[in-house]
Amino acid sequence: MSLPGRVAAHTSTHVDTTGEVRGGAVGLHVVQTQATAAPDLVPASAAWRPGDPAGDRLFVELGAMDLEAGGHLPAVTMAYETWGTLSPSGDNAVLVLHALTGDSHVTGPAGPGHPTAGWWQSLVGPGRPIDTDRWFVVAPNVLGGCQGTTGPASTAPDGRPWGGRFPYVTVRDQVAAEIALTDALGIRDWALVVGASAGGMRVLEWAVMAPDRVRRIAPIATTAQTTGDQIAWAHAQIAAIRGDARFRGGDYYDAADGDGPHVGLGVARQIAHTTYRSALELDERFGRTPQPGEQPLGGGGRFAVQSYLDHHAGKLARRFDANTYLVLTESILSHDVGRGRGGVAAALAQAPAEALVVAVDTDRLYLPSQSDTMAAALPHADGVHLIRSDFGHDGFLIEEDQVGALVREFLG
Repeated sequence: MSLPGRVAAHTSTHVDTTGEVRGGAVGLHVVQTQATAAPDLVPASAAWRPGDPAGDRLFVELGAMDLEAGGHLPAVTMAYETWGTLSPSGDNAVLVLHALTGDSHVTGPAGPGHPTAGWWQSLVGPGRPIDTDRWFVVAPNVLGGCQGTTGPASTAPDGRPWGGRFPYVTVRDQVAAEIALTDALGIRDWALVVGASAGGMRVLEWAVMAPDRVRRIAPIATTAQTTGDQIAWAHAQIAAIRGDARFRGGDYYDAADGDGPHVGLGVARQIAHTTYRSALELDERFGRTPQPGEQPLGGGGRFAVQSYLDHHAGKLARRFDANTYLVLTESILSHDVGRGRGGVAAALAQAPAEALVVAVDTDRLYLPSQSDTMAAALPHADGVHLIRSDFGHDGFLIEEDQVGALVREFLG
């Protein structure tokens, strides 16, 4: 069996968890102010819709799904991308799982259908740690997503977008859909399932839900169960979106450009982005420096760090969907690998896969101590491999040399 593969040229530019390009050096970063930004209006939703350019996406119909919390999806489409070629014995397949606002475009240039370049370019490709001359790599867009897989922007049976009616989806539902994709592709098992942040949550569920179909796992910068602190940060993000007057209960897809819930989505993004970076980076990179041309003290202007957060808010609103942000954030809140399985330690103890557990030393969202808990419970983990970074949670993307070296060695 051979499936199409696509690989882009290497780039040394760093990306963050949104998939947006950024520089890695610490220092003042001056971003475009809202006053000088392009005047084009923010779309009500930047979800991919049928009829939009497919880019490198492939699609598979997975049929109906009954969901863990009692909901039902009468039909599920999953978008995915592939690189490399599946071997005759089928033993070289690698599954890459994206984080909250990622998608299937792990590697490759921006272009029609892909508003940003691949979010893990340094990891996947010819000669890279996951070498596509050797491995057949598959990256799906998660269930509930907005980049080709069935989600709130998809058409419901009544011909209208699901919108606020989209059912509650858990991490286990998302993995169940990925297992169905695995079956549809004719893949017996995965040589490696790898993902970070929310993707790492699905990695752990893969190891427990389908232990006979996973030979190696690499959960990176993640946790085995969402904590009270993480729920609290997420709650404020959810409230920001639902409190936007233009959210309309999730039914905004026919709104004009500029009349969607981009303000609430942007605030949610600003809250999240603050947790993705470290206090050290924000202090050293921006400190109390005013945004050029603005006066924060009594003049209505901003500090540079405020402009930076505004910039990321605007970028996300132009490539994502507010309902999807809610659905995927709530799936993160559902995450507890030990739920109904006797607790985290008991659940992970049943996972036979070899495990590479990776944490970022300055991560203030998913603490290294949570990786310690995972590694202690997984029977085939060799402790926690710590990434040294000044950047916080996003270090799993920024410190590409460290992450790549660990994954390359783990794959042998």
